[in-house]
Amino acid sequence: MRYTTALIVSLTPLAAIAVPDTPASTPLTVERIFAAPDLSGPRLRSPKFSPDGRYVTFLQGKADNKDQLDLWGMDTRSGESKLLVDSRALVGNEEKLSAEEEARRERQRTASLRGIVEYEFSSDGKRLLVPLGGDLYLYDFSARTEPVRRLTNSGSYETDARFSPGGKYVSFIRDQNLFVIELQSGQEQALTTDGQGLVQNGVAEFVAQEEMDRNTGYWWSPDDTRVAFTLIDDTPVQEVERFEINADGARMFRQRYPAAGTANTQVTLKVFDLRSGSASDVAVKFDDGYLARVSWFGDSKHLAVQRQTRDQKKLELLKVDVVNSGVKTLLTETSPAWIELHDDLRFLKRRDAFIWASRRSGYRHLYLYDLDGNLLRPLTAGEWMVVGDGTEDGVVGVDEAKGIVYFMANEASPLERHLYATSLNTSDAAHVRRISQETGWHDAKLLPGAKQYLDQWSSPEQPPTASIRTMDGKVQRWLVRNEFDESHPYYPFRASRPVEEFGSLKASDGQSLYYRLLKPARMEPGRRYPVVIDTYGGPHFQYVRKDWMGGARAAQGYFRQMLTQQGFVVFTLDNRGSGFRGEAFDTTISGRLGKVEIEDQLRGVDFLKSLPFIDAERMGMMGWSYGGYMTLMALTHTTAFKAGVAGAPVTDWRLYDTHYTERYLGMPGASRSYEDSGVLPAAGSLNGSLLLVHGMADDNVLFTHSTMLMQRLQSLDKPFDVMTYPGSKHGLIRVPQTGKHYYEMVLRFFSRELAD
Repeated sequence: MRYTTALIVSLTPLAAIAVPDTPASTPLTVERIFAAPDLSGPRLRSPKFSPDGRYVTFLQGKADNKDQLDLWGMDTRSGESKLLVDSRALVGNEEKLSAEEEARRERQRTASLRGIVEYEFSSDGKRLLVPLGGDLYLYDFSARTEPVRRLTNSGSYETDARFSPGGKYVSFIRDQNLFVIELQSGQEQALTTDGQGLVQNGVAEFVAQEEMDRNTGYWWSPDDTRVAFTLIDDTPVQEVERFEINADGARMFRQRYPAAGTANTQVTLKVFDLRSGSASDVAVKFDDGYLARVSWFGDSKHLAVQRQTRDQKKLELLKVDVVNSGVKTLLTETSPAWIELHDDLRFLKRRDAFIWASRRSGYRHLYLYDLDGNLLRPLTAGEWMVVGDGTEDGVVGVDEAKGIVYFMANEASPLERHLYATSLNTSDAAHVRRISQETGWHDAKLLPGAKQYLDQWSSPEQPPTASIRTMDGKVQRWLVRNEFDESHPYYPFRASRPVEEFGSLKASDGQSLYYRLLKPARMEPGRRYPVVIDTYGGPHFQYVRKDWMGGARAAQGYFRQMLTQQGFVVFTLDNRGSGFRGEAFDTTISGRLGKVEIEDQLRGVDFLKSLPFIDAERMGMMGWSYGGYMTLMALTHTTAFKAGVAGAPVTDWRLYDTHYTERYLGMPGASRSYEDSGVLPAAGSLNGSLLLVHGMADDNVLFTHSTMLMQRLQSLDKPFDVMTYPGSKHGLIRVPQTGKHYYEMVLRFFSRELAD
């Protein structure tokens, strides 16, 4: 074993396969990828509209730090922007997060951000609620001077803050309890007081945040009179120990982590009545299953509760009477594989009906039900998915006056997202109207009144844009044009930018596998080039898409360009089991992870070998999280790769969490699925050079995964490189300091291992 505690020995990058200089081109560097201004240019982060649609607010990084966010507002008529809340003016440069907030941001993939990371409008549009530095602030649009006032100033950290629907209260979590402030009087009230130790109120448990896309544990009724909330008890959950090592010393943390086959958090759903001042349990038990979603019916007397079984093969939508404790099952979804969760339950206001999403046809589509759970009609149909930007959620909004539902889908191409519309009264679910027309990736938000929408669009040739459009897709006003001219931050690096080539291969069962191929900007005729396969390959994720540099994961996209600058060909393929292609594609991994995924990646390898400019003896693979697991499976189950970088990999699925792992592999011990899907049993078959990378404070894929692999490889006398990051968690590649170090190290590793 070669243990590396600093950057791997500096080498001249791929001197043996040097590429001719490109005239008028500035080389892209890792340092520049993480520096300000953002290479992708200006963009609207977390845009929201005032109730009248006049103003759009958004978060934007500072000129000297793109990850330090301030709150801005823009007049949609004039296009004029204004800084509303300067984060540094309120908390300075050093913002200290609580341990709870650090964990919450890690779950939400915002751990690298500082300043203002969330905010919301009041229902009347007159105020904004801004959490910052552990306290809450209000921005008042009507104030002539001092529009920002501090709402809380306690010694504790307030999280998950929001206005009540009617704007009478602000609610938040403090010290594991749920609080409200009545805004008119300023009176603060603790709705719960028993949160301490392993008991928390109003908070989503670990697996709900990490795996179920449920980041809250409380829900207001529409009339401001009740709050539904969870009481969670981690007592049954096993305790694991992990160390967080920093420059100033080491700390040992005891973390409750629900590994596959072990006990989950105990969840109780309750309702607090602000008129009576008392709380009562909701008459729904979750036993060994999951509380998936909670919402309110419009009458504020009934809850819509989604309950999922532990094996995730059944999901129930329950109507719960919070006054009389009655419970009625409105519908039940079942699947022989698993049921995907979503947030596309929409109750209509002008008719007694709701919209629901289901994969029952093999593809995710929308259905209209009455309030008794009777199916009225399917709203969409076809061999495509109603799906949003990397999530299962696709509904953008409903114009009830016209009876139209707007949604995102991949009907035009699995590699694109577009805005569509259909009638709530449709008699032909397969017939939908496409609104967005430009090739690429669209993310739409409906403006109040449903007469316009905000379109955030990019493509491989167009950096991210933002525009207000009419409902026929025509641009009414550009908010962010982001023209690719001399003033654009990325312009100096354009000459070395590779053209993204897209195509498809056939899997063994005939399904299409889409790929992206990047080549050096200038290639020598007759020369053969090394390849780096950049992979993820896991569920709920699409890596090959026609957008600008991978959207929110643009740093990885820019690093792919850096690899081509150094003479590498970069290849990415979405194998079966990856996201948003339908049941037949997604569920091929059921009962066995790492088999069809690697089989499909080898299809990609065969394709690469057929290209005249590829050196088949110099192939590498890199990936993070599931991609790290994929790299290890490739190095231990094939001989196709000379080198691989495995970042934060799962090595033993028995150590990963319940909701994710049991969805695909069932319970440990029921079959050989865990053994057959694991890396450790195959460690003796490791081929090629391995660089193993992990954050020592990772609370998602625990550092134990890598230490167990290290020990196994050492016992087998297998050499490998390793890099550990003290104090860093799962998202360390998004944090500038560790991200820069990681990418520089990877570049040096492949330059060394894949050189002639």
